[in-house]
Amino acid sequence: MRGQDVTSSASQAFQARPDLTGSFGMCASTHWLASSSAQAVLERGGNAFDAAFAAAFVLHVVEPHLNGPGGDLVALIAPVGSPPRVLVGQGPAPKGASIDHFAAEGLDGVPGAGALAAAVPGAVDAWLLMLRDHGTWDLADLLEYAVHYAGSGHQIIERAAETIAAVAPLFRESWPSSAALWLTDGAAPEAGAVVRNADYAATLARLVAESSSRAGERASRADRIDAARAIWRSGFVAETIAGFVRSTPHLHSSGTVHRGVLTLDDMAGFRATYEDPVVGSFRGTQVLKAGPWSQGPVLLQTLAILDGYDDAELDLTTDTGVHHVIEALKLAMADREAYYGEGLSVHDLDDLLSAEYAKERRSLIGPTASDRVRPGRLAGQDEPVLVSFATADETAAGPAGVGEPTVSVSGSLPGDTCHLDIIDRWGNAVSATASGGWLQSSPAVPGLGFALGTRLQMCWLDEGSPSALRAGHRPRTTLTPTMLVRDGAVVSALGTPGGDQQDQWQAVYLVNTLVGGLSPQQAIEAPAFHTTSFPSSFWPRTWTPAGAVVEDRLGDDLIEALVRRGHVVTRAGEWSLGRLSSVSREPSTGLLTAAANPRGAQGYSVGR
Repeated sequence: MRGQDVTSSASQAFQARPDLTGSFGMCASTHWLASSSAQAVLERGGNAFDAAFAAAFVLHVVEPHLNGPGGDLVALIAPVGSPPRVLVGQGPAPKGASIDHFAAEGLDGVPGAGALAAAVPGAVDAWLLMLRDHGTWDLADLLEYAVHYAGSGHQIIERAAETIAAVAPLFRESWPSSAALWLTDGAAPEAGAVVRNADYAATLARLVAESSSRAGERASRADRIDAARAIWRSGFVAETIAGFVRSTPHLHSSGTVHRGVLTLDDMAGFRATYEDPVVGSFRGTQVLKAGPWSQGPVLLQTLAILDGYDDAELDLTTDTGVHHVIEALKLAMADREAYYGEGLSVHDLDDLLSAEYAKERRSLIGPTASDRVRPGRLAGQDEPVLVSFATADETAAGPAGVGEPTVSVSGSLPGDTCHLDIIDRWGNAVSATASGGWLQSSPAVPGLGFALGTRLQMCWLDEGSPSALRAGHRPRTTLTPTMLVRDGAVVSALGTPGGDQQDQWQAVYLVNTLVGGLSPQQAIEAPAFHTTSFPSSFWPRTWTPAGAVVEDRLGDDLIEALVRRGHVVTRAGEWSLGRLSSVSREPSTGLLTAAANPRGAQGYSVGR
């Protein structure tokens, strides 16, 4: 992971967490209970896929403000002896989710909260598909961890308690099913209180019992998992969701009341799938991402632009290095807005990722900050036309707590999504980012213990947009895990929550490791930054021209130099940006490492 050390001063700075090393297995995630549960599976003989499955369902319980079984996921999986694949747990827009329907409801945008914004839930089917094909354990054994924490209780983290408190008035006044699940006598739990989700524990226990019964006594492990998939998408879970959505109009973030459009047929028709990853390179290392239905290629475009600079020009202890990364990110994000979506052709994606195109885009980076959204022009196509959007000071933010709680411009809002990275002693690896179905996204489905997601807020209600709302099509997602490959072997799995910031913080991490020579833990702890100079993926879709958000630890001199270059800088505090984690493996020795984010004292890596 080390290149020429051009950031020696950063590498010698205080380090909050150790660099974990070992040879048995490594687990890192956004919550210590998920990481510890995953490691427990490895210790009992499970592989990385078993461990990831257990951790994922624990995250539903302990980070319910950041993800849930009604949401979605994108993962990169690398079974030993097989090429890495993308695990697609992003469900499509329901058949009833059309631009015409939203217009008939009096809406000019997809709300950030409320079941009308729900895509078909995809996360659980994807996890079950992965477990069937690559795991070794039975479903019941792996769900024991989540059932324990949901049924017996766990101490709620401060940020989850804050989120519930922020939306408690909405729950009390408009979403009674959520009030029943998350409030006690009308009050939100205090941080550190022991909370339970008996409904979700019962849902998982019933899933196990019914899948075993349906499959029969002589059924194989795979048969039992397939039975669970069928029950989730067309049995009691789907039936309960469909009945609730159909019968319960409720307040959305638009301030208006609507029913959702998700149906039993929508859920019954969904199947998680695998896809080949999109591959780029940076400093001789292959970088694997999901396709342009995610924002994953943004990282590849950014790195292709940056690869044309020498190491000194990417020194992130200087304003020159930070400026180059920010400006490259702006150009890649502009292309995301102009081109990314389910329908982007392979040919056009190849053009966007080509060295020639990267050189052309790099030529646009001057010594001062750009305050425009500047997509490139693909060969044979007309000038791209962007959907109009407002600056942050032209559009007031919506009610507190609605939409994905991505890190705010100031970095003050807590969290957004979940992430896990696992690698085992055999070299199997998983990098997964799960999100959606947040407790604040839509009313809790009575009896199930979770809410539906709001991923359709990614979509524009404009037919001309590449990410326009289209029934049956996947909304463009911000979920974007990463794998690194060298000489045909996976050497690292990494990622972060953060909405639009996910690939931005990963770009900073990769420059720090592959150029700056920092260890993964040092790179995670290094001062972070990102740009807001493009339209947000989330309601209300605002932007800040030339906006740059930085941690104060970059230093006053560097920050003032960025201001002189024309960046509109927001200081986010000392430790506030990024929730990265990573696991790595040196193929020649089998040495494993893991690293996790210390910000917020929540992310955790463990291994031996």
